[in-house]
Amino acid sequence: MPGLTLSPSRIVVIQHDSANDFLAAAYPTLRRHEASSNIVLAHALKRITAEAALSAFQFISDADVEACFDPSSSLPHRTTDSFWLTVWSITPSARPTLDFVLSSVNSTLGEYPIFLWTPHRVGTLSSEWLLSRTQHLADHLRLCVPPERVFSVFGMTPLVKTFARYWSALTGFAIEPEPFYAAFFSYCTADSFEPSDVPIPHNHVLRRATTHDLEPVARLCKEFADDSVYFPLAIEHARVEARELIAKGQIWVYDAAGDISTICAVTRNSHRVSAITKVYTTPRWRRKGCAEFLVRDVTARLLFDCGKDCVVLYVGHENSAQRVYDRVGFAGLCGKDKPEGVEDSLELGFVGATRGHW
Repeated sequence: MPGLTLSPSRIVVIQHDSANDFLAAAYPTLRRHEASSNIVLAHALKRITAEAALSAFQFISDADVEACFDPSSSLPHRTTDSFWLTVWSITPSARPTLDFVLSSVNSTLGEYPIFLWTPHRVGTLSSEWLLSRTQHLADHLRLCVPPERVFSVFGMTPLVKTFARYWSALTGFAIEPEPFYAAFFSYCTADSFEPSDVPIPHNHVLRRATTHDLEPVARLCKEFADDSVYFPLAIEHARVEARELIAKGQIWVYDAAGDISTICAVTRNSHRVSAITKVYTTPRWRRKGCAEFLVRDVTARLLFDCGKDCVVLYVGHENSAQRVYDRVGFAGLCGKDKPEGVEDSLELGFVGATRGHW
């Protein structure tokens, strides 16, 4: 396996230049934490066939992972496409433990942020433990890509802050003064889902988008991106995104008698978990309940028709959409107690890097 880095402390970084290679090593841990790992797992699964996902990985166990540790593997090298880095703890007479995952992947519209994930409960990790592993991770990443590629890093807040500080010191690229995104990671299950008996207005329909909806969906994709400030989208690129989402059946619309008011995209899927990744209502239709109708409908489809264990999403700390998601049954929002699995997440950008899109 390429890209093995060993240290005297027995922290090991492995570079995976294909999704198959990454999943062969990490899938047992990712599967046990399928909801929280969605940000890295789903992107990897997109890059392999459904047949491979079902046949090759569902029977991988922790015992199989030890085959990944080959001391004769090559050193880190510059890659030109998607790759993953995994950080492992090695102790005598024990199986390797996966500590961190870093993904560097792209999409039709460009490169994604660097995504970071850990299976450990971040509140239990000491600053020393975090720093030692993020240093190994950042040092290896620096050998793989130019620093301009790392325009932002997204994941659980303590991990992102630790990584960003070290990466900035390592590369000289300053952290942007304001976070690109500060959000809660939340989830809804069949048990927490809140149905509603409020009827949808006459002549309004909740449905999957079709090719006939390309222009209004593209317009709403552009408005959504422009709202983010940091990742605006030209209309021609919005059309590319909308066309892809429609072709893959990943976007639903609120059709208000022919006027598409709201979109809801579901683009990160794994065996038991789906992620709502884009919800947007055009300004003239806001505060009429469109988003709540659509999110509740899409969430119910995923939980009860598709049989998902849970539906996950990120929502900004200051985003009023928290109220919508809370009413649908997403956990730990609107100031409520945060159960295990609801995490604080952060995206930090770097000044002077070449910005991608997500």
